[in-house]
Amino acid sequence: MLVCLFLMALAGLAVCMFLAITFGAKELSLASVWSAVFHYDPAITSQQIIHELRLPRVIGAAIVGAAFAVAGALMQGITRNPLADAGILGINGGSMLVVALCFAFFPHLPYSLLMLFSFIGAVLSTLFIFALGSMSPGGLSPLRLTVSGAVIAALLHSLTSGVAIYFDLSQDLAFWYAGGVAGMKWPYLRILVPVLVAAILCSLLLGRSVSLIALGDDIAANLGVNMNRIKGTGMALAVVLAGVSVSAVGSIAFVGLVIPHIARKLVGATYQLIIPMSALLGAILLTLADLGARTVDPPRELAIGIMVAIIGVPFFLYTARKVGSEL
Repeated sequence: MLVCLFLMALAGLAVCMFLAITFGAKELSLASVWSAVFHYDPAITSQQIIHELRLPRVIGAAIVGAAFAVAGALMQGITRNPLADAGILGINGGSMLVVALCFAFFPHLPYSLLMLFSFIGAVLSTLFIFALGSMSPGGLSPLRLTVSGAVIAALLHSLTSGVAIYFDLSQDLAFWYAGGVAGMKWPYLRILVPVLVAAILCSLLLGRSVSLIALGDDIAANLGVNMNRIKGTGMALAVVLAGVSVSAVGSIAFVGLVIPHIARKLVGATYQLIIPMSALLGAILLTLADLGARTVDPPRELAIGIMVAIIGVPFFLYTARKVGSEL
């Protein structure tokens, strides 16, 4: 049964990516898509559209969707907080602020360095959030983590807006605020894909330990789990996945919140299965969101963040109400 679920998810991802490559503002034939993918001829305009515009953004949407979903799964398992998500906990906000500062002071910064600084911003905001949540008597709890993340996220977004207004960056930062993969190019993918794939594979190796931590710290410690090492490694991977993704597509919230819950319903509470299923479902969600953003009102293009939020906000409210008594 589980094998069938994973095969169906893989097949669904392949179909969604094919549809996203085929459909858009300009109608293209299936033959053109096939030729552009497997027998690219730069002299043919239709193949240029597919190879240089649609293919990179579809691959980018899939890998970033997987990264956001795996980051959310790791954070939910390690913190035992069902509302954990890179956007809700303020990690994306740290990346956004650093991206704004880079635009203000280093406007011609190479993409590789922008990715590095975005990651540093995510790390700093994460440390600040955990430090703030741990200051109260009784230590860090899911409720304190959520409140601390919400407070820091609001602060960081306000600072980012202030930087954008002062340095007249509103137009430049509009893409990162709303989220989107329209600017994805092959040179970006050559940097982005190896980093995110490596982080996702490392996350898969933590599946068993995260499953034990999700049962409780005492149970995990009695079963031989090195709590500090696993929690530190897991959060570091989540920060890498979220921070690098924000540098590529902007701040897209709710993917890491919604997808792990859906994966848990499908494959159970074992993170050896939740993490890979989250990666597949996250890739499907963001690929479909990109397709919807391009086809709802062509030739205009909506932001992916809007498409995801339509699903994510009601789900967040439902989850918050359902688990509120447990927090």
